[in-house]
Amino acid sequence: MENETIRWEDATAEVSLLDQTDLPARVRRIRCRTVKRLAEAIRRLEIRGAPALGVAGAYGVALAAARSPERDLARFLDDVTESAEILRSTRPTAVNLSWGVDRVLAKVRAAGSTGKARKAALEEAKAVAAEDAFTCRRIGDLGATLLPQRCTVLTHCNAGSLATSDWGTALGVIRSAVARGKAVRVIACETRPLLQGSRLTAWELARDGIPVTVIVDSAAASLMQAGEVDCVIVGADRITRDAVFNKVGTYMHAVCARHHEIPFYVAAPRSTLDPESTAAGVVVEERARSEVASCGRRQVVPDAAGVRNPAFDVTPLTLVSTVITEDGIHRPPYDMLAETKRRKRR
Repeated sequence: MENETIRWEDATAEVSLLDQTDLPARVRRIRCRTVKRLAEAIRRLEIRGAPALGVAGAYGVALAAARSPERDLARFLDDVTESAEILRSTRPTAVNLSWGVDRVLAKVRAAGSTGKARKAALEEAKAVAAEDAFTCRRIGDLGATLLPQRCTVLTHCNAGSLATSDWGTALGVIRSAVARGKAVRVIACETRPLLQGSRLTAWELARDGIPVTVIVDSAAASLMQAGEVDCVIVGADRITRDAVFNKVGTYMHAVCARHHEIPFYVAAPRSTLDPESTAAGVVVEERARSEVASCGRRQVVPDAAGVRNPAFDVTPLTLVSTVITEDGIHRPPYDMLAETKRRKRR
């Protein structure tokens, strides 16, 4: 499928992905034949979104295993591990990337031979992608029960099929609700500075025939005040035991939603949960000055002015009404975090 976010090409042993930096003007696929090229795609946001990064990390380790020229097992493992670290370092805040890398790397290390390792890596990476697709459908089905028969939903950034291998998390909830016959309208915040809301979310929803209106980020509070928003749904790049990390601007919407008594939902797979960490211990990625200082080819910030460009912000779980994962609808005190912590220790 031309619009499939990320896939493995069996015929050529490479990772193929939809270039999200070109949307909505052009639909173009990129073929990553090396781990270096895939890492570049992750850094440049040609592929992005927490679950999609998990799949990319998994396929990246499979790519490293397939492309390694080493026949000696020890040198092969060193080669693949080095590639895994390159992938892991590209986006420090999103936990799914490391999760996908580690899951496939564990299969490689347990294989016992280079041939078995290559096969195990690809099988596990494809399993990660298939599970992500199933997980998103499940999140969508569960979350759809929270939406009224007629409603307007505000969302921030892009947590749709472009951010996953299929269906989406926050947008998956909306898609599942529409599939059930609910009349859902969407307000998509543009999401400065890279406009993932106006470029990506609006493109996805318009393609699916779901009514969507784009607003500037700073208009969200006034629309809540006017009673034009029934709920807010966002995805997540990491959920620690005390906070949600998502695209910068999310915290602002959560504060405003609480003030106006509007439900604030977070939709994310369990692989996004990081119960071992607190917000204080997570590195928030700072991106390039150019993303803020320029708009297209036009300079919009004078050279003498400083720029701050954090990619994410921190929303305390105390502001979150509900977290939707593939295994349920979770409300405070969010016992699913303690349960996930116990699972990881076994």
